[in-house]
Amino acid sequence: MADDSELPKTNGPWTVRSTDVSYENPWIRVETSAVTHPDGSDGIYGVVRYANRAIGVLPIDGTGHTWLVGQHRFPFDAYSWELPEGGGPMADAPLDAARRELAEETGLTAENWHEVGRWHLSNSVSDEKAIGYIAWGLTEGEAHPEPSEELSIRRVSFAELVTMCLEGEISDGFTHLIVFAALGRAQRGELPDVVARLLEA
Repeated sequence: MADDSELPKTNGPWTVRSTDVSYENPWIRVETSAVTHPDGSDGIYGVVRYANRAIGVLPIDGTGHTWLVGQHRFPFDAYSWELPEGGGPMADAPLDAARRELAEETGLTAENWHEVGRWHLSNSVSDEKAIGYIAWGLTEGEAHPEPSEELSIRRVSFAELVTMCLEGEISDGFTHLIVFAALGRAQRGELPDVVARLLEA
């Protein structure tokens, strides 16, 4: 008699007959499952499972300016301007990871934080979860990026950031999510007035 671990499992309308780990490193695990599709046909499904959450921050100062981080993105062989973002270990509180990421990449610390959204990124092939914050009441300091990172920092107005997103100068999807979630929440009256005014200037 087969034990429970050998029995097919269901995943919504899919039946999962078996799952193998194809590849694993400290950041991702690639799984390949033998499945029965919702239409009854057999096939495979590959999923990338992440060890960390994606954490991103929109810092905003008293003049309505924010900070972008520039770096070359290996998968696309292209340079990318983005909001400060990175991976937060699952064991850490997301806000602690956001504080750490902001300080490491820009040298900024913030008195005030507000979560603007939670999203699933590339949800057809990965289980990556993302959390975005807006931060204000900023104090500048010295950035301490990871040794493997080669970063540039750029300060722009929030209005310019919106234009950069709309005109395609910024292609990073996570940055777009945070920018337009923050703008939408400001317009709906869901952010403190002091920061909403800075986004709508």
